[in-house]
Amino acid sequence: MSTAILTGQPVPGSSIEADLRSLGFDLRTAADAAEAETLLAEVPGDERVALVDARFVGHVHALRLGLTDPRFPLAGIPGAVTAQPAGRQALTRAMARENSAGGGTTLVGSLADRILTALDADGTGVHRPELGSLVAAVPADPQARNEARQSVADVDDEAVRLKSAVKARDGFFTTYCISPYSRYIARWCARRGLTPNQVTTASLITALIAAACAATGTRGGFVAAGALLIASFVLDCTDGQLARYSLQYSTLGAWLDATFDRAKEYAYYAGLALGAARGGDDVWALALGAMVLQTCRHVVDFSFNEANHDATANTSPTAALSDKLDSVGWTVWVRRMIVLPIGERWAMIAVLTAVTTPRITFYALLIGCAFAATYTTAGRVLRSLTRKARRTDRAAGALADLADSGPLAQGFAEALKKPARRLPGFTAPVIALLGALAVVLTAALTDFGGPWPVVAALGYALTSGLAIARPLKGALDWLVPPIFRAAEYGTVLVLAAKADLNGALPAAFGLVAAVAYHHYDTVYRIRGDAGAPPAWLMRSIGGHEGRTLLVTVLVALLTASQFKVALTALAVAVALVVLVESIRFWVGAHQGGAPAVHDEGETA
Repeated sequence: MSTAILTGQPVPGSSIEADLRSLGFDLRTAADAAEAETLLAEVPGDERVALVDARFVGHVHALRLGLTDPRFPLAGIPGAVTAQPAGRQALTRAMARENSAGGGTTLVGSLADRILTALDADGTGVHRPELGSLVAAVPADPQARNEARQSVADVDDEAVRLKSAVKARDGFFTTYCISPYSRYIARWCARRGLTPNQVTTASLITALIAAACAATGTRGGFVAAGALLIASFVLDCTDGQLARYSLQYSTLGAWLDATFDRAKEYAYYAGLALGAARGGDDVWALALGAMVLQTCRHVVDFSFNEANHDATANTSPTAALSDKLDSVGWTVWVRRMIVLPIGERWAMIAVLTAVTTPRITFYALLIGCAFAATYTTAGRVLRSLTRKARRTDRAAGALADLADSGPLAQGFAEALKKPARRLPGFTAPVIALLGALAVVLTAALTDFGGPWPVVAALGYALTSGLAIARPLKGALDWLVPPIFRAAEYGTVLVLAAKADLNGALPAAFGLVAAVAYHHYDTVYRIRGDAGAPPAWLMRSIGGHEGRTLLVTVLVALLTASQFKVALTALAVAVALVVLVESIRFWVGAHQGGAPAVHDEGETA
């Protein structure tokens, strides 16, 4: 239960009490600041509490935005302030100080507004939502009250709420082909008590059914798969819009939304590969290549964003040019479309599945994603080279966590700290790239079962350690994690393909999917300020260099059929360990009252 304390004399004809009750607040009234302080102390510390001026005039959705958003410990709008348990201490201090300064016996002006001013003076972060055309005011006299009420009547509260449910920045396909009607689906769901997590789960189930249809290998199955994939994407948009419409944000919901997106897309790739196999066409290498490329694209996004999350002097001519192009409307949409964001990508996959073959679908996907990856990575490299920014310790720590280095690389890093200090600042990604190229090319150019991939993998572990021996604060050090991802995934792909045995590539697909899940999980923990997964997990699954070395050793010691079995067992083991730990963490974070968040999703 949430409690709202109404301060001041009620205004005849005011709807504030009914509005607050409709938002789930239990009401109490205070005649003066001293009584408000007493009532505040009586509210249990584990409940949300709000102070609202009884003279408040405004839209219900303004109150909803200001008083019910679960993501912020403290929030406020004109005439109202709220605190969740994490913000209660700051609110109590501000109330006590305000009460002491004012004598506590009279209410001059708006107490809620004075509390907000006091919180700002303390340097306490108070969230103030963007209200736009919504009204939130505390009129000082009857004339101002009538004018405010007229302003409320002039704006359609529900229309604003529906519009704000849609992300302000999205892809062309999503903006013009999905959001115009998916917002109404979100409202329908809200009115029937459905939660964003339920809609997210429905989207996953729909995508899995689409993958099963694709796996039939029939034209009817492919057509149904394409239609269901679009339906899944509509639901995927709906869950976020429902969260924004009803302010139902949660830690667990953000994790489900983010991880299910990856699970849906990669399960669909597997379904297409199975369907092609039924028709006599083996496209598992293409399916695995598409997953590798898409995952590496995401890691580029994550690493670049984390490296620049709180960088100082964050300017560059490239960024200035991008901002200038944003003023030319059509260039905005072109640049959003050519990076093949999730809406455009899924639409392309759905249409090509329905009218062509899985092989053509994967060819188009690989070409489109390769172009998009080249475009975005080149732009970010240019920004990094022309930006005179200083990386923070937080950014360096996030990049180190994203690197996913195991005991072997960390041991080399510790041993090589002194010589690493003498290397130029730009060498970390160069060293990482040389090691990555060596291990992937060696695996590709030598015979299956030979010892040279093992030697290259040991060299890769050494170069990986040298690359992370210093804090990753260089201009291009954000490239290190995606280079590591490409090296590990690429080595598994090449060796499984060279095994030339039915079932080896599906096993490799499973292993890369399990490891990629671990890497996505790391990203979302960092975004939630929870840090990297526990050290024991990193050690137990070996780190990127340990897994790469293990796979090359298996190739050297086993026959092709034995390698397939070992690869399958490794995929199952990694999947079980990372899934159990991930589910334990996120469910525990949700039940433990972790700050609510909402993941807007990657455009890619």
